Amino acid sequence: MSDIASIVLGSSIAAIIGIALGVMLPALAMGKAIASALEALSRQPESEQSIMRTLFIGLAMIESLAIYCLVIILIVLFRNPLLEYIVK
Repeated sequence: MSDIASIVLGSSIAAIIGIALGVMLPALAMGKAIASALEALSRQPESEQSIMRTLFIGLAMIESLAIYCLVIILIVLFRNPLLEYIVK
C-alpha cells in the first residue's frame, strides 16, 4: 500500500471514529441537561424563566461543540494537511 493510500485510509478511519464520538457524546450531554432541567422544573416551577434560560444557553454551547467537531472532520477528509508532506 502506498503512503498516500495509507494516509487516506487512516484519515477516513479517524474521521469515522471522530464523527461517531462527536455526535454521540454531545447528544448524551444534551439528554442529561434536559433531564436535569425537567427535574429542577418539577421541584421549583416558579423559577421556570431562570432554568429555561440557563438550559438553552447550555444546549447552545453543547451543540457548538458538535458543530466544531463536524468542521474539523470535514477539513481532515477533504483538505487533509498530511497529504501535503507526502506529495512534496
